[in-house]
Amino acid sequence: MAKRIFTESDARDLLAKGGSAADVPAGVLLTPSARDVLSAAPNGHRSPSPWAKAAAPAASGSPPPASEPILPNYVYTWVPGSDPKTPADIERFFRSAPIEELKQRMCDIGRRMWEREYTDGNGGNMVIRVGDNLFLTTQTLISKGFMTPETIALVDFDGRQLAGKYKRTSECMTHLAIFRNQPKARATCHAHPVHATAYAVANVRPPTCMIPEAEVFLGQIGMAEYQTPGSPANAEAVGRVAKDHHAILMVNHGVITWGDHIEDAYWKMENTDSYCKTIWIASQLGNGLKTITGGQARELIDLRKQLGMFDKRENWKECELCDNSEFRPGVVCVNAGSPPVAPVSSSANPADEEALVQMITDLIMEKVARS
Repeated sequence: MAKRIFTESDARDLLAKGGSAADVPAGVLLTPSARDVLSAAPNGHRSPSPWAKAAAPAASGSPPPASEPILPNYVYTWVPGSDPKTPADIERFFRSAPIEELKQRMCDIGRRMWEREYTDGNGGNMVIRVGDNLFLTTQTLISKGFMTPETIALVDFDGRQLAGKYKRTSECMTHLAIFRNQPKARATCHAHPVHATAYAVANVRPPTCMIPEAEVFLGQIGMAEYQTPGSPANAEAVGRVAKDHHAILMVNHGVITWGDHIEDAYWKMENTDSYCKTIWIASQLGNGLKTITGGQARELIDLRKQLGMFDKRENWKECELCDNSEFRPGVVCVNAGSPPVAPVSSSANPADEEALVQMITDLIMEKVARS
C-alpha cells in the first residue's frame, strides 16, 4: 500500500534531492513537522498545500471533482533570522494580526483549562514560540479563565520582557527550559489537573500499554523531581525530562506538556489527565490491569513515527515496552474470609516487603493444611 503519511524525514530527503513542496506526492498527509520544513524552504514562506493539485476542467454536465481533504494546521512558523530588533519593530510585531490571533487562542485555551478545573486561583500558564528568540507568555497573577489578549506578554530566551502591559508568569523560565532542551517544541502548557496531579503527588508514574490513544499521542509520561516552582533548579529538572517526553508530571506540583502548537500542548494536557483518571478507576475494580502486548506496543510506536513524533522507546526490546513492574494499584482484592492485605506501596522498604511475603506464605500453608 502506498505511503499516506509524509514525515519530517521525508521532507528533508525531498529538499536534499533538489525537490520542493510542489513535488510532494498527491494524496499524502503532511505531519506538522514536515509542513514546517517545507515552509522554511527557499521556495517560499508558508507555501500552499503541496498536495492540492490543480483540478482538470470538468466535462460539460459532469459534477465538479471533489477537493482533496486537508488537515488543519495550527503551527506558527517564522523565517529564521527575522526576529524584530528595535523597540518599535518589536511592538509592531507584538501587535500584528498573526500574533493577536495567537494571543486570542491562548485566552480561549485558558478558559477551557479553567472550565475543566485544570487550574484554580491564578494557577497554570502557557508559552508559544514565535521566533528564534521570541515567546508569547501568559501574565502572572491572573485566572486563566478570564484572560484577554492584553494580558499576554512577549519575552526573549532569557525571560526578559520585551512587550506587554502586565508582568509575565513567574514560571516562564521552566517553559523556556523545555524549548532550550527540546528544539521540536513550539508551545507549552502547565496546569494542575486533579487526576494527573494526584499521580504527581503520589510520585507514581502512570503505567504504559493500556490505551492505544495514550500510546500514540503521549508515549511514556515523564517524571520530573520536585524543585521550587519558578526556580532555576525546577527549570533544569523539567527541561532535562522534556528531551524524551511530551507530557511531564512535576512531582508534588502538577503537569507540563509541549507540542507543535498551543492546541497540541493543551490536547496533551487533556490526554494526560483523562488517562490518569481512567487508570485510577480501573485499578479500583479489583480485576487487575490488562495490557496490550509488546508487539502491539511496537506497532503504536511505529505509528507515532509516521505521524512525525519521536519516541524514546523506539529501540527498546518488546519485553521492556510494557514493563509496569513499578506501578502499584491502590486496591488489592483477596478471597472472602481471608485477612485483608494492605496495598503494596512503591515506597515500601525491604522489611515491609519481606513481611508481606511471609504473610502470604502463611495463608497458603494454612489453606494447604486444611485441605
